[in-house]
Amino acid sequence: MYTIGTLARRTGTKVQTIRYYEQIGLMPEAGRTAGGQRRYDEAALDRLAFIRHGRQLGFGLDAIRELLALNDQPGQSCSVSDSIARRQLAQVQQRLARLRALEAELQRMIDSCDGHRGSDCRVLEVLRDHAECLTDHGSEAPVQL
Repeated sequence: MYTIGTLARRTGTKVQTIRYYEQIGLMPEAGRTAGGQRRYDEAALDRLAFIRHGRQLGFGLDAIRELLALNDQPGQSCSVSDSIARRQLAQVQQRLARLRALEAELQRMIDSCDGHRGSDCRVLEVLRDHAECLTDHGSEAPVQL
């Protein structure tokens, strides 16, 4: 049996996150000692590692919930999990394309800046006027790394 602290260390997950996963039903509620301490078994450790790895791969909590349900039914076809993974891949590819466009725009701004006066600075000019950009990178939420 593991304490919540041990579970957190073994999976690289914050204690608060484990509690949150319990609250939203991704993790089963932990058993408790007579003193009220949470105790987790090997299955909980495996489940949390699954969730953590899914999060590292960028899956959202809803997708992880679906994948956990599929994992809990090993006799079921993997076509659904494949579809979820393909959706995630498409999202990653979209983010990568957006990042490449941002990289190109930033490089173009930097390359065209002569480094002299602020009034002639191409970086500042482009930031003041979105029309100076070659790509429409403002239509989506900012990319977070």
